[in-house]
Amino acid sequence: MYGDLISKVIDFDDQLYRNIKGIRESQALFDDLGDDKDALAAVVAEGLDKRPSTSPLISRPFDYGTVITYPLLPENWEQTRFSNGLAFGVWYGSLEVETTVYETVYHWRRFVLDSFPEEDRKIIAERRLFKVRCQGILVDLRGKEETWPALVDQNSYEFTQGLGDYLHKQRQNGLLVMSARCNGVNTAILNPSVLSNVLDVCYLTYKFNPTQSTVVDIERQPGVTWLKI
Repeated sequence: MYGDLISKVIDFDDQLYRNIKGIRESQALFDDLGDDKDALAAVVAEGLDKRPSTSPLISRPFDYGTVITYPLLPENWEQTRFSNGLAFGVWYGSLEVETTVYETVYHWRRFVLDSFPEEDRKIIAERRLFKVRCQGILVDLRGKEETWPALVDQNSYEFTQGLGDYLHKQRQNGLLVMSARCNGVNTAILNPSVLSNVLDVCYLTYKFNPTQSTVVDIERQPGVTWLKI
């Protein structure tokens, strides 16, 4: 079924950008529990249940997720473009910073409209941008969307989830594909061993008033609009 589609691979060695939830300023998450002793006890208790990590930047909880490992752990699997969320997880990155913004804004705006449709104020989300080294053989689907438009279907993941399942069973590292949200390129990584060397890029702030506009303002520097989507 997928023979003509997956006819090209690439020996990929480049940086990928990943855009996750984050906060610009660290917060004391347990400071409302009581005095300093209570907060310290809560920090210790939380730490007892954590998996040890040699790379805090990848696994630190203040990222509300992890840069590499989080989406690939069974307890965090969810339905995405290339996974039905039942058998495996997928790590998504982009070749361009702007592509990560278009992708995440799409999903965040839908969340806001579903959750706060009548809230007449600017709702704010803070995010953190990383770049990650990717080295491995990837299936190259760029340009295939012209013959296989379901690759970039904006409303249905049925075809791409089937493709992701097939590639996972074939033990492929992942794929390159055009974004369905903009003229950019995404990666869907199935094998975390091809990812390494996580580096900070910047923080982003998304602002959106669901009752006044459909446009999301994006800031890299606080108070200065960088993009409007």
